[in-house]
Amino acid sequence: MAKYEKYYLQPSGVYVVAHDCLIHTVLGSCVAVCLYDPENAIGGMNHYMLPLWNGDGLESPRYGNVAIYKLIEEMIKLGVKKENIVAKIFGGGKILNDINTFHVGERNIAIAYKILGEEGIPVLASSTGGDRGRKIIFRSSTGEVLQKYLNKSV
Repeated sequence: MAKYEKYYLQPSGVYVVAHDCLIHTVLGSCVAVCLYDPENAIGGMNHYMLPLWNGDGLESPRYGNVAIYKLIEEMIKLGVKKENIVAKIFGGGKILNDINTFHVGERNIAIAYKILGEEGIPVLASSTGGDRGRKIIFRSSTGEVLQKYLNKSV
C-alpha cells in the first residue's frame, strides 16, 4: 500500500500542493472548496467558517470571499492556468441550532457558487447542506474526494 503525505487543514486554512497529498478536514456549517488542475495534477483546499469579510479588521481566509480567492491565487502561483481549474464543494450543514437563525451554512455554500461562477470555474461535484457534519479527504494529485458523514454534533 502506497504511503501518502497527509495534511490536516484547520478552519481558516488554505493549502495547495504540486505533489501527491491527502488533505483532510472536518466540516459542519463551514465549507471546503477543493480546486484541481487535471493538466498539471495540482490541487488545493480551503476551509472557511463565514461567508463574507466586510473589510473591518484583518483580512482572513476564515471568510469565504477571502479564502476562495486565496485558493485560486495559490494555484496560479504554482503555474496553474485558471481555465484548467475545476472545483468540488463540501459542507455548509445546519449543525448548531443557535447558529441556524443566521443560515451560516447556506450562506457559505452560496458564496462558493457565486465566486466560482464569476471566476468561470466549473463545479464538478458537491455535497452540501443537510444536518450532519462531514469528514473529507482530498487527494491533491487526482482531484478525488472521499467523504464520511458524521453524527449531528461536530
